[in-house]
Formats: sequence, structure tokens, C-alpha cells
Amino acid sequence: MEPQRIKDLLERVKSGDATVEDAMTELRSLPFTELGYATVDHHRALRQGAPEVILGEGKTVEQIEGISRELLRTGQNVFVTRLDAEKAATLQTAFPDLHYNALGRTGSLLRTPLPVDTTHSVVLVSAGTSDLPVAEECAETLRVLGADVTRVYDVGVAGIHRLMSKRGVLDAASVVIVCAGMEGALASVVGGLVQVPVVAVPTSVGYGAAFHGLAALLGMLTSCASGIVVVNIDNGFGAAFAAHRLLRSMGVKKKDGAER
Repeated sequence: MEPQRIKDLLERVKSGDATVEDAMTELRSLPFTELGYATVDHHRALRQGAPEVILGEGKTVEQIEGISRELLRTGQNVFVTRLDAEKAATLQTAFPDLHYNALGRTGSLLRTPLPVDTTHSVVLVSAGTSDLPVAEECAETLRVLGADVTRVYDVGVAGIHRLMSKRGVLDAASVVIVCAGMEGALASVVGGLVQVPVVAVPTSVGYGAAFHGLAALLGMLTSCASGIVVVNIDNGFGAAFAAHRLLRSMGVKKKDGAER
């Protein structure tokens, strides 16, 4: 259940527009609901600032639909990751307003969209076009979390002048997320340019010795740029949530350079 919905319910009880019994009925499904194949967490938004997210990979369409309906029943938004096109097409018959990002493989139903935080900016950087599926998963996650996202794509170290032309954008960021495969060097370069948090995402892009992203992961973990946060291989979703937590819990630089 969204925090605002609980606040509204308590205000209705306080004003006399709802009885205690009404409130008890509405709160009865908290903190979770058993569906047999899933235990849907209705307290996630209260604890973490965002509802439970559905991992589409490994689930049937019927399971995804059932979890989605339960989230919608309690007034929560629905966000599905690793959602292939076939499952998305079936879900869109059940939910015609499902927004599907084919490149990022995400689906979203925003019945209560979060207001966009225009005070802070997340700059999302990709080394190459081959990194875009992971970057777009990250971008879509940030969108449903209400973040202001600026995309800076295809600016890898093989043509580093492309990145340097975006210095103004990087300097205005509150958090920078870097998606890179091959050797993962772009995260170190960006980490050496900015003073704000950098979240690095190794991608499984590269030939043989890249080992499906392991080379980029190890390169980012051993970066000489201090303080870079590294998430798992191809985990654009995790990077977005890391940025979301940073923006919610830490003092960060505003777009105009002032401190909050």
C-alpha cells in the first residue's frame, strides 16, 4: 500500500468521513497477501519507498498477471523486469494500458505515478549501443521511481572525446550511473571526473576474454577511481534502486550546484 493512501485513510478517519471499521477493512490485507505461488509484500513501499517489483523471468504469464492484480487492488503501481515480448503481448490483453519497453524488457502500470523529482538529476551513461538493453532497464526503473533521468549514450573510451563533450551534463548530476561492457573502463573515467556518487553496471558485452561481463565487473571492482559503487552484471534495475536510495537518504548536489 502506498504511504499516501494510508495517510489519506487516516485523515478520513480523523475527519469522520470513514469509521474505524472501514479502516480495519482496508488495512486487513496488510502486510502481505498469500497467493499460493507468491506472497505479495504490501509493506514494501512503506519500508523502501517503492512497491514490490515483479521479476518476469522464470514466471508464467498467469503468475505475473495474478501478482499485478493484487498490487493494483491495493492501489500500488506495477513494474515488471525481464519481461519478454511474448509475455508482454499476452499481458497487454489483460492490461491494455501496460507500457512495454521492448529494449529494456520492462512493463509498467502506473496507476499512481510518483511526482518527478526535478530537484535532482540522475545522468545515465552507456559506453556503447550494445549496452542499451541494460541502460534502458535502468532508465525505466528510474522513471517509475520518479527520478529525473538524462541519457548520455554511446560515449565509451574508444572515442573519449564524446564523453568530454558532455562534461556540463555530468557536472550537473546528483548521481551518475555508468553501464559498460568490454573491460569496463568507462566507470573509472567518469569516477575520475565527477564528485557525486557513481554507480557502475558491468554488462555482458564483449568478446571471449570478457567472460560475459566478468572482465568488466572485476575492472570496476578494482577501479582506481575511489568510491565507485558496483552492482552485478547486467543489473540495470539494481543500479537504479541504488541511485534511488542515495537520493532519498543522502545530501546530494542540486542541479544548480547548491547543496541540499
